[in-house]
Amino acid sequence: MGRRSILVATGWVATAAIATLIGLGAIRLVGESLTGTPGGVRSAAEIERALASPQPAPTGNTGTASAAPGTASTAPAASSAAPSGDSGARRGFATDGGTAVAECGVGGVRLVSWAPAQGYRVRDVDRGPDDDVEVTFQGAAREYELKLRCIGSEPVAVADD
Repeated sequence: MGRRSILVATGWVATAAIATLIGLGAIRLVGESLTGTPGGVRSAAEIERALASPQPAPTGNTGTASAAPGTASTAPAASSAAPSGDSGARRGFATDGGTAVAECGVGGVRLVSWAPAQGYRVRDVDRGPDDDVEVTFQGAAREYELKLRCIGSEPVAVADD
């Protein structure tokens, strides 16, 4: 009986060891996403570098409002944004119908991103690069056309021709 107990105990330990090794191997195959942070933990310097590099914002073509165009307005509020390394100044513009970011470069002005405000949709976009670019935001009662041009190396809003 003593020899049989030792054989059973040895078999049980061997089975447990094999099952543990198989489990550890499976976790390694699945990777860090199961046991840690995907992509690893970033240092403060890596975060600063990532935030400093320009990322294009998603272009919006959302909204479900549809109506006849109303009066157009081209009086945006402008704000500065970080310029990219291969272009001139980058600036943001806002209307009641939506926002846009443009930059001046070798080929002229270029729309970097645009997004309609709630209740508006993007009806038309000329992203450039060109002498001028424009984006039209259409809402239920109004339409806003934002036309931009480079003056010097800075994008500015201009009245529609």
